[in-house]
Amino acid sequence: MLPMGLLLERIHVRHGAMLMTALLVASMLLISVADSYAEAMAFAFLFGTTRELDEATLARLYPGRPDEHLARVETATDAAIGDYAQPKLAVVGLEGQEPRVLSEGLDRAVRSVGFSPDGGSVWLLFEDGGAQHLATYSITGGEPERLIGGDRQVGACHFGPDGVTVAMISEPHLPGNLFAVGNDGALRPLTHHNDELLAQVRLGEVTSVRYSSPDGTEVQSFIVTPPGFNPQLRYPTILWIHGGPMGQYDFGFNFEAQLFAANGYVVLMPNPRGSTGRGQDFGLAIWRDWGGPDGHDVLAAVDDAIARGIADPDRLGVGGWSYGGILTNFTITSTDRFKAAISGASGALWVANYGHDHYQRWYEFELGLPWENRELWERLSPFNKVDRITTPTLWIGGEKDWNVPIQNSEQMYQSMKRLGRDTMLVVYPNQHHGIDLPSYRKDLYERFLAWYGKHLVPR
Repeated sequence: MLPMGLLLERIHVRHGAMLMTALLVASMLLISVADSYAEAMAFAFLFGTTRELDEATLARLYPGRPDEHLARVETATDAAIGDYAQPKLAVVGLEGQEPRVLSEGLDRAVRSVGFSPDGGSVWLLFEDGGAQHLATYSITGGEPERLIGGDRQVGACHFGPDGVTVAMISEPHLPGNLFAVGNDGALRPLTHHNDELLAQVRLGEVTSVRYSSPDGTEVQSFIVTPPGFNPQLRYPTILWIHGGPMGQYDFGFNFEAQLFAANGYVVLMPNPRGSTGRGQDFGLAIWRDWGGPDGHDVLAAVDDAIARGIADPDRLGVGGWSYGGILTNFTITSTDRFKAAISGASGALWVANYGHDHYQRWYEFELGLPWENRELWERLSPFNKVDRITTPTLWIGGEKDWNVPIQNSEQMYQSMKRLGRDTMLVVYPNQHHGIDLPSYRKDLYERFLAWYGKHLVPR
């Protein structure tokens, strides 16, 4: 058994009153309309089963649907690649007909939204290279028509029976607000949440850039610079990696990036291979190779920022949550260039998760069974390279996370302590894959800033 002293820095955060910094006050005041607004939206998904629907239910689920009782569905046409398969838009007759895919030619992940008021088209959201737009497809097929484009994220839409379209839109300096959408795509603001607050603070500038990974692959990324940024100076820089891996950073307002920027950091938010928004092949590039192509891509984002004269190569931090934490683990086991790391809700030893988390089907179709393909399971487990970590690392997550269980962080923390490395473990009681309790969320951000502040020392 290991000495009990090795476990003393495990911290369980308790609910309690804390002093808020001005920036964190701002974070708590930001109002999100996503949850309440989403309740007004009617989505339908096809899970391989059918049931009879009465007219009232059909009218509620499929407003504006044509007379032949078509339903809109999201489907995948390549089941062999599981969750890597991009959702496609299809319509299906409710009499049991086969789905008819409308977006086959659109090499992007989509989310179906609803029928147009006249029932002649289906409206959808799709990700596209760091943006999320609203488009429409005729139910007879053809090419999509982009209704809302530009450098923004369209997060949700609703189509009223009177033809009024409402969208929730976010932009780099605009947290989500509701807009009325004209037939020509013109936007008219309906809500002004946070306008007064945002008028009192300075935000970092957000720039979309493209750079080349070592093998020549083009990667899109966002760079957030501190308010008052001086291009003559190099800044401490945080590589902040998104989760998923099926997901993307986009032009929507990102509070965490703005929090880091407000505290003097440049923030790099790349969309490496494995991300959505760049097509099926780009997303599938990490198949059975987690931390491989995407690992090269995120390190190339740092190289690019250094080449631009923005990032200080001697003051680099890395971090992320969920798959962002997992890719952080791959990163710090492969290089010592980072002075601080934060690994949130991350994975470490995959065979220890088999039967414990909820990814059994994913593991099996991509990795195979652990007793039949153990070499791959072990090769993709950062735990097996934990002795290579010299970066001071904060391991952090929720006590009741059944998505990526906290045991992963416990194993990595315990190993680093046993090796005599600089590390800390924080576990939030009764929290799951996200840290939702406001006082815990505030504590989480304070710990982020404290860890990077201790090791990167902004000046």
